[in-house]
Amino acid sequence: MKLGIVGLPNVGKSTLFNALTGAKAETGAYTNAAAKPNMGSAKVPDARLDWLAEYYHPKKYSPATIDFVDVAGVAKGGKGNEVFQAIRQTDALVQVVRCFDDETIFLEPADAARDAETFDLEMVLADMELVERRLERAKKNAKSGDKKAKREVEMCTELIAHLSDGKPARTFQFTEEDKDILIDGGLLTVKPVIYAANLSETDMANYESNPNFVALKALAEAQGAAVLPVAAKFEEDIAEMDEEEAAMFMEDLGLTETGLARLITTSYDLLGYISFLTAGEDDVHAWTIVRGTKAPRAAGKIHSDIERGFIRAEVIAFEDLKACGTMAAAKEKGLFRLEGKEYVMQDGDITNFRFNV
Repeated sequence: MKLGIVGLPNVGKSTLFNALTGAKAETGAYTNAAAKPNMGSAKVPDARLDWLAEYYHPKKYSPATIDFVDVAGVAKGGKGNEVFQAIRQTDALVQVVRCFDDETIFLEPADAARDAETFDLEMVLADMELVERRLERAKKNAKSGDKKAKREVEMCTELIAHLSDGKPARTFQFTEEDKDILIDGGLLTVKPVIYAANLSETDMANYESNPNFVALKALAEAQGAAVLPVAAKFEEDIAEMDEEEAAMFMEDLGLTETGLARLITTSYDLLGYISFLTAGEDDVHAWTIVRGTKAPRAAGKIHSDIERGFIRAEVIAFEDLKACGTMAAAKEKGLFRLEGKEYVMQDGDITNFRFNV
């Protein structure tokens, strides 16, 4: 999974990036106005994998990872071609939106809904240019009687009208045929979005009563997007503390999870991702797949040969193994199963694939 951290300048993007990845990207007013994207990754916290590591004492511990791209800010009316190209390489966007006031940087109070819509509009305008070019190509191809090109002309015309109203492509009603046309289409506003409401540390404790958070949440709900309250500077600070000290400061704000853990949960839900697990003395490993993936395709995440030669999957739910305490006890209760090619993988399945090539 690759998440792009985006937004207007000086709203806390690089600060949040540092908190999530442990990187040391430069922060401060105007520092990233013309910078190349910062790249980093973070391990996905998974208590199930920790339990399996205690059970097997493996030689290797392999949690899932998320890649983050910290993209330079795009100002209103600015040309963001390089920024937009970086955004196109991501699976989803974390748009950082200012919900705090800082008179040393900003001349006016925070207006989260306005700022979110301002950034969205820049991406909408970029999408309109892209779709207009695509429409011209489709019109030329449609003259030969190409049915797919004719449908593309219709879709592009309807989409341009939708974008012209300032609406993102993710709220457009694409047909299944349209989705096929859209593969690798490069649209920015079709990507799933998590609005990261960047609050001050003092506001974080009662974020639901913050008017900027309330306004941003309403905007997210109207778009089918997600919203996540964060205090980026606070998250950056606790990322440098030991676990005990960080837990104490988090408790003061009523937080039980770090911003990273909450962002991962939100992004997995938004993108429809789950994890299956493989476990043994050599390695305990989490593998990220899309919900609804069948066993052979999941096996291909490990190696293409396993998918090609798939025979069966040996499966036990993590919660069943944990409840029984040992694999032997779980097998006695009939909780260890053999599944075939049509089995749909479930979150937390501990799986061993039988294959022959």
